[in-house]
Amino acid sequence: MTDEAGPRLVRTKHAELSLEQIAELLPGTGEVMQSVALCWWKCAYAARGGNWPLAAYFARRVRGLQRDLAVLRPKHRERLEEFERGVLAEVFRAIERRNADGFDRAFQSATDLANAMHVQTGHGYIRWVLPPDPPADLDLRAEVSSQT
Repeated sequence: MTDEAGPRLVRTKHAELSLEQIAELLPGTGEVMQSVALCWWKCAYAARGGNWPLAAYFARRVRGLQRDLAVLRPKHRERLEEFERGVLAEVFRAIERRNADGFDRAFQSATDLANAMHVQTGHGYIRWVLPPDPPADLDLRAEVSSQT
């Protein structure tokens, strides 16, 4: 976006950047999907540990990241909306009900659909699987004692 005076600049604390420079700094699909994968992994193990509030938090993070991706990459919008309305909604229902078996089924269906969508978009070489071990950076237990 330019006018007769040149590119439009946005002043930050450290520099003046053009809108084009700012746009180039936005994360790409790969970066967003790495964050989705991390949240998806943590969601699964939080649910398996019975920490339903944490599972809900990470499911919301997945939804939010995918909504952001739909803005950044509109060509993926329909698939992302389909995923959210269908299988991700089932994951949320299972979390809300604290239904471990329902969660496992919904989580697997969502993972299967995500992998099928990778094939549809020409990225079939990306096949996400749940890591065999839980993340070590969080306490995933249902009951956590408070420390003083």
